[in-house]
Amino acid sequence: MAAGDIVPIELGLTDGDLVTLWAPRWREGDDEWEAFLGRDDALFGFESVAELAAFIRSDKENDLVEHPAWPVVVALSAAELEPEDTHCFDLVGVPELAAADPDADVVAELEDTLEMVRTIGEVCELDAVLKFFSANPILGALPGGVNAFAGRDGEELWDQVGTAVAKDWDSVLDAIDKVVSTPKVDASAVALAEAELLAADENTVDADDVTDEDDESEFEAVDFEDDEDEDDDSFWHSVGIDPVKIIMSSGIYFTLRCYLDDDPIFLGNDGKIDVFTSERSLARHLADNHEHDLAKVSTYSQVQSAAVDGSLEVEVTDENVYVLTGLADDLGEGPESVDAEQLDLAVELFTDAGDYAEDGAVEKALAPSTPLGWYVSYVLNPDPTRMAPSPPFGDEAEAWRALETGFEARIAKR
Repeated sequence: MAAGDIVPIELGLTDGDLVTLWAPRWREGDDEWEAFLGRDDALFGFESVAELAAFIRSDKENDLVEHPAWPVVVALSAAELEPEDTHCFDLVGVPELAAADPDADVVAELEDTLEMVRTIGEVCELDAVLKFFSANPILGALPGGVNAFAGRDGEELWDQVGTAVAKDWDSVLDAIDKVVSTPKVDASAVALAEAELLAADENTVDADDVTDEDDESEFEAVDFEDDEDEDDDSFWHSVGIDPVKIIMSSGIYFTLRCYLDDDPIFLGNDGKIDVFTSERSLARHLADNHEHDLAKVSTYSQVQSAAVDGSLEVEVTDENVYVLTGLADDLGEGPESVDAEQLDLAVELFTDAGDYAEDGAVEKALAPSTPLGWYVSYVLNPDPTRMAPSPPFGDEAEAWRALETGFEARIAKR
């Protein structure tokens, strides 16, 4: 879609699939907004893209007309208003998703759908929706991805997610169903939009009709290096600061970290790390002036500027996701039960937090001369010539729990 600030979406509701428009967060002066196509207390949804196109071309009294991108949206062809697959949210299918096995696709789809539901609840001020999320903090585990639901603790966590959805989803869906309405649209305008869609379909080249010559030229036009360098060209890479996600038994938290001369610096003060329960709340915090150690980093001003103008996207890469849940139990069961990658990341996080606070307790606890340090070293650096740690592993598990407790005492929940 040409107007990136307003996005066509599809919502799977009780009465069927409806299409509408969503405007993600944007700023006007000192004010921050987020909206859907609608008016007053109603969210407008249409059974077809043609009806949506016809409506936005004729209506001048909806909540999006003051959006900076509205003139661009009005000028789009009907085909450009087709929601992309990533912007289709099946609300009716949420209980089925939550009851399925938690593979990567299922967890990602459930997370995306619930995030859209949360957004609708906040924008439309739906008490039932807001109550659903506030009463079920366990849903905060979903941004951790499929790794958050691995192992025995992960299975239990997924069951709790399913239980929360099964118990309260009907009230959530009812609340959204009630706020959605479909305005009348001029039939001739709909017919014109339908003709545009038909013409667009007829102009689409069928892949089976492409000649070998056409196919070859198409491949020659592809620049694969762009995909490989995409991460390196990201905003966060350019400023040298990383968003970080921490998954703990007490919740899911987000913060920022960078390295100066290999020394870790977190978003925080005096060795305390400021953490937030969502990417959105972190972004809101960054838009304001606060005293913290990252503000001293030369590129931080770029982060704050992006937060102020609403363009900042807090995106956490896989190598900056730290899953602490269940690690102590796994360590207690033995090396074969421990996910070495998960453990390695957790050690990195604890070590960085200790270095940031200029506290040598973590380094001391993980020294190879200690039982826990020997155990961790054995898992992270496997060597068949080394003597394996001997069970029972209760002391090592308790020593690890002490590190977790120390880390949790070091974070400041905002």
